[in-house]
Amino acid sequence: MNEIEQNNKIVAPVVSKSLVTDLRQIIEQARGRVAATVNSELTMMYWHIGERINHEVLENQRAEYGKQIVSQVAAQLQAEYGAKGFDEKSIRRMMQFAQMFPDIQIVAPLARQLSWSHVQIVMPIKDELKREFYLTMAATERWSKRTLQAKIDGMLYERTAISSKPDALIKQELSQLRDDNVLSPDCHRFKTRQVQGTV
Repeated sequence: MNEIEQNNKIVAPVVSKSLVTDLRQIIEQARGRVAATVNSELTMMYWHIGERINHEVLENQRAEYGKQIVSQVAAQLQAEYGAKGFDEKSIRRMMQFAQMFPDIQIVAPLARQLSWSHVQIVMPIKDELKREFYLTMAATERWSKRTLQAKIDGMLYERTAISSKPDALIKQELSQLRDDNVLSPDCHRFKTRQVQGTV
């Protein structure tokens, strides 16, 4: 826009509110996409680190060797990349993640929709199908980590009819939900309104 001359004074043009609103929306959407991409890449990086270390440890098949490997890897990664996220406890969590979710075909799509924090919330759940249920529902429903924790604490899985089905059928329904976004009637009555934000 050109400046406006008024009574020999130069007056700056007035920027419309709609322009600024549109620009804010563009910025916020871009920031959201960047954050989602970063979360996805971090989650996949953690899975790959865990999977690679698990492979190394399993190949040698000695428990003491595994402990030493984790300790040495943590020390070397911290020296190069800083202490945050690469301490022994974090490395072990990555290994546990890769062990609990060995199928990258399940991990990759979930990583695009959920943060590492979501994954860590479900890791204490021992039952594989139950973990998969919560991650799939969190991704589909766009639950925040707080909502995910509340659903676990409220025993949502146990209250749905899906939990009493045979394992193969549960896996099939969760797969259908992930791939086609089709929620079975057994999960449908517990479907919540979408909660924005995945961090």
